[in-house]
Amino acid sequence: MTAPIRVLLFIPAYRCETQIVRVIAQLDEGAQRALAGVVVVDNQSPDATIERATQALRERVTLVPWRVLRNDDNYGLGGSHKVAIDLALREGFTHVAVLHGDDQASLSDLLPLLTPSTLDGVDALLGARFQRGATLQGYSRVRTAGNHVYNLLFSAAGRRRFHDLGSGLNLFRAGAFAEQPHRKFADDLTFNYFLCLLMARKRWNIRFFPILWREEDQRSNVKLVDQGVRTLKFLGRYVRDPDAFLLAEHRTGQPSYTAQVVASGPDADR
Repeated sequence: MTAPIRVLLFIPAYRCETQIVRVIAQLDEGAQRALAGVVVVDNQSPDATIERATQALRERVTLVPWRVLRNDDNYGLGGSHKVAIDLALREGFTHVAVLHGDDQASLSDLLPLLTPSTLDGVDALLGARFQRGATLQGYSRVRTAGNHVYNLLFSAAGRRRFHDLGSGLNLFRAGAFAEQPHRKFADDLTFNYFLCLLMARKRWNIRFFPILWREEDQRSNVKLVDQGVRTLKFLGRYVRDPDAFLLAEHRTGQPSYTAQVVASGPDADR
């Protein structure tokens, strides 16, 4: 008998006090019944993100356990992923769904795929902003063209087709991280790029699905030129020696990836 699916919805959050409320509003009854847990991981936001998230969860989420965590240090987006992955492995979740807290993606694009038949044998379901069938709202043509170029570069380097290198809506099989292949990856916004190269090299079974992506009042943390140059440099290192690259240390320091529970909902500590 196949083990039941237990999906942890992980919402990384940083300085999104306005948007986080809209993200949590997506958790209607149907969404809650498809999940086994919800965790918001706040990366030491200087605004009211934690307070707004806690209030919204208390008002909205009543059918599934939830928690709000505050990282013990600013670990970056990649570091918050590591906090959530550790939690999922420790508590027996089978999958980690990622929905960014800045309200650019719609959870409804992923929910129909959370079925045993769809997830059977799949290591990752990756939301794609640039795949046929996707919808982009408020996204510039220059950034769209740039993403297409980098998708092609990573596809060539990884020898498999990438339709997106890291949108705000993804799902991963938790067991794929059991041996900690991601631990030394950079903790900043390039974390997903490292994941793409890992998935390509280790031949994970991945599927892309088109999503709705919108930019309205979000505050971007991406420094396009700097990140683009850095990405080209480490992509070149990967091409020269993929295995050595994936085993190398890419972090600044060695964080503990610990976080404190600042709020929780029904039966979250069972």
